[in-house]
Amino acid sequence: MQTPASPSSADAAMATGRPPDQRLASIDLLRGLVMVIMVLDHVRDFFHDQALAFDPLDLERTYPLLYATRWITHFCAPVFVFLAGVSAWLQFARGKTRLELSRFLLTRGLWLVLMELTVISFGWHWRLDFLFLQVIWAIGWSMVALAGLVWLPWKVVLAVGAGILLGHNLLDGVQAQDLGAAAPAWALLHQQAPILIAGKLWGLVAYPLLPWIGVMALGYGLGPAFLQPERRRHVLLLGLGGGMVLLFVLLRATQVYGDPDGWRVWPAPGRTAMDFLSTTKYPPSLLYACMTLGPALLLLPALEKLKGRWAEPWATFGAVPFFFYIAHIYLAHAASSLLALAQGYPAWGVSDIFRNGQALQGFGLPLAWTYLIWVAAVVALYLPCRWFAGVKRRHPGGVLSYL
Repeated sequence: MQTPASPSSADAAMATGRPPDQRLASIDLLRGLVMVIMVLDHVRDFFHDQALAFDPLDLERTYPLLYATRWITHFCAPVFVFLAGVSAWLQFARGKTRLELSRFLLTRGLWLVLMELTVISFGWHWRLDFLFLQVIWAIGWSMVALAGLVWLPWKVVLAVGAGILLGHNLLDGVQAQDLGAAAPAWALLHQQAPILIAGKLWGLVAYPLLPWIGVMALGYGLGPAFLQPERRRHVLLLGLGGGMVLLFVLLRATQVYGDPDGWRVWPAPGRTAMDFLSTTKYPPSLLYACMTLGPALLLLPALEKLKGRWAEPWATFGAVPFFFYIAHIYLAHAASSLLALAQGYPAWGVSDIFRNGQALQGFGLPLAWTYLIWVAAVVALYLPCRWFAGVKRRHPGGVLSYL
């Protein structure tokens, strides 16, 4: 029996004008697309001979192809987290009560955090004495936060998400080292920082949580837009996406607010453009969010027109995102370990790159090779993902909903 705070799926459909059981394939397509791009970034980390020699976005040292290889992957995390919020709303619209949805988000969020601390950390380092708290960590805790937020009306959740994204850069001046005993908590929320215990390095908080909670809440709050009739849905998505891009351009050009790192005019126009687009990811600034989510929303209406064999691979990857994520880390790291052995290093040599943050002299391949390995990895992942997507379709719900 539904409580007044938990309207039925029919009520949700009446509010949105679209039957809730109709799945929008464009969501899986977009998620699959950004995940394939994500593999490029991680293959570059594991294979490129300059992976940690310098930051690919360092305009004093980078070159256009390397810059583009890294910059394009900025779309992955925000789109993935945003769509997780949208998917949570769609579960509610399809009939889950608030209690069922809240319980699922809480348990799955904690499950993802556990996976980040164990299976995923081991996949990155072949050991468990270094915790690399990345996007799955952020998604997990964002789901835990959303488990509480779903008890509020969707418009309030939308306001919370938008408020966090619009306002969190006001906190940029607050530094963990100035907060005494509260420093670790602030590093978890809003400042990328190493994890130090008794003076020993145990890991890195790569994804401070507060802005990511805002991104997921924004996705949930915008969920009703995805169930509108097609024409209205497209107008909403194009308007929201275009508005975010325009806000990015205006704020970035004037440098009045929205990102702690500014930009300058370089002698070469191309360098100026690259500097203009180099926004802050750790934690994601307002301009970073606008720069990535805006174009993603603009792309969604076009993806709805992608059908048949051109759409199937992306939709397959997008339907099993967690399986894909785990598989690609282990595949890329295992292949990189084989390369290390072939080049005369221990199999765990590449793991030390991530552990120590220092380039391994003589290890790796030119950038062109990393592109070939990226394509091979994506092709290798297709059949396992297709098989697992079929398993999930045949056995919906239960334990498989956590994978």
